[in-house]
Amino acid sequence: MPFLPRLAAPTLALVLSACAIAPAANKPIPAESATDQAVAISVVADPHGIAEADIEQLAALQRDGKLSSVQLTQAYLDRIAALDDAGPTLNAVIELNPNALLEAGRLDAERKAGKLRGPLHGIPVLIKDNIDATPMVNSAGSLALAEHRPKTDAPLVVALRSAGAVILGKTNLSEWANFRSTHSMSGWSARGGLTRNPYALDRSACGSSSGTGSAIAASLAAVGVGTETDGSILCPAAMNGLVGLKPSVGLISRAGIIPISASQDTPGPMTRSVADAARLLSVLAAADAGGDAAAKAASGHRLDDYTSALDPGALKGARIGFLHESGVGYQRELNAALERAIATLRKAGATVIDVEIPTAGQWDEAEYEVLLYEFKDGLQRYLRDSDAPLRSLDEVIAFNRAHADRELHYFGQEHFERAAKRGPLSDARYRQAAAKARRLAGAEGIDAVLKRHKLDALIAPATGPSFIVDPINGDHFNGAGYGAAAVAGYPSLTVPMGDAQGLPLGLVFMGPRWSDARLLSLGYAFEQATQARTPPRYRSTLSP
Repeated sequence: MPFLPRLAAPTLALVLSACAIAPAANKPIPAESATDQAVAISVVADPHGIAEADIEQLAALQRDGKLSSVQLTQAYLDRIAALDDAGPTLNAVIELNPNALLEAGRLDAERKAGKLRGPLHGIPVLIKDNIDATPMVNSAGSLALAEHRPKTDAPLVVALRSAGAVILGKTNLSEWANFRSTHSMSGWSARGGLTRNPYALDRSACGSSSGTGSAIAASLAAVGVGTETDGSILCPAAMNGLVGLKPSVGLISRAGIIPISASQDTPGPMTRSVADAARLLSVLAAADAGGDAAAKAASGHRLDDYTSALDPGALKGARIGFLHESGVGYQRELNAALERAIATLRKAGATVIDVEIPTAGQWDEAEYEVLLYEFKDGLQRYLRDSDAPLRSLDEVIAFNRAHADRELHYFGQEHFERAAKRGPLSDARYRQAAAKARRLAGAEGIDAVLKRHKLDALIAPATGPSFIVDPINGDHFNGAGYGAAAVAGYPSLTVPMGDAQGLPLGLVFMGPRWSDARLLSLGYAFEQATQARTPPRYRSTLSP
């Protein structure tokens, strides 16, 4: 397979180095001390003050003539060169849009002429490498699709560009959105290598939207788009100190995205603040969804402007259920952060009670069966419709075997092999599993608990602190609190709530279907009360 460079925008004097196809996990952890590394990062040039800046601040700089979109785009490209390709070598961005500076220049010309497209006019955005965006590759991190260049943008990319966003590039991910092996290493793909967590470089960025999580935490773009089936936005957002929203399934178009599950897949915002998540959702939810059944169900539930729902006083009078048996293993600093978070919620006027989902975990086998069936069906449909170089799951499996030294070096493809044996979606086995999973997680799960206790939302820890990257044994995952919302297709939102020795921790808010705006408002009130997010320090390790 030929080497595919990550192309910089054409006007850059320096061509940025490409992401190595050889797994980045083989790269040594930087030898300098944690203090030296932090000091080195602190002097990375930021003449425009864009690190940690939100959409509103960046828009104001452009409006006041203090910063053009070209200058802003170049500043992010410079940060990518300094932090992603050099320095800590985050390896979060898998490919740059070669037209990024040209697009920014056109948007500057439109602004000068008095034309503003929307709230994202001139704002650079990074998107995950399983979303069609011309002229870039869409590969899901796999060498099998390393030459696959879709001819059209996914509807959500059309919506971003229509709103004035500059598509800066694409982010690395856990290959095939982490649905390839039972022993996968989150954040690694054969095409992109290993994405590193900017809070501690030997810790996992989680997945599958690992590159988006790492990149936005490091301010390599203003905001980013990830995708989730079960935790692929929530986990990397939490472990990288971000706000991550998994919307109600169908609220945002899934067309033009390499799929896993029609029942559970959704793109969503990954940002450094709840307000930016609301701003980005307002644009993404406006994407043309075509004939997607889930999107048709969302009709009438979308807001034109999700920022209008944000209320710093939203917690006053709210009733919230804390899932004390969330499935996340005990960790002393996590428990302390949860106690502080609950105290904050109560101080802000919320009633918080301990609850449990009686069906918790009972949907696991049914969910997995659904994913196996829907992955095979959806992937083959995508490969065919996008004119990809491979046309079937069997062909992808065969490709991986033929390139086992690069594709299967760290882990196998057990999920692929099981999915290949499944039949069509008309199978009774599939229909029964799909109905069971939705019922246990939705009607008899989240809905039943909310109704019984008259609750507005549920909360739980997103997951534990980030674990050490382990290419031998795979992820040391310590549980998650967001599974019910993922299986039910309901919204979930993670907001920073503290840290464990500098490793970020997230608090998840979950609610019924179409409660996206309400969750954003509750999360916003919690964020304003805590201000728990801290920028990354790029420490080499936390080991004593």
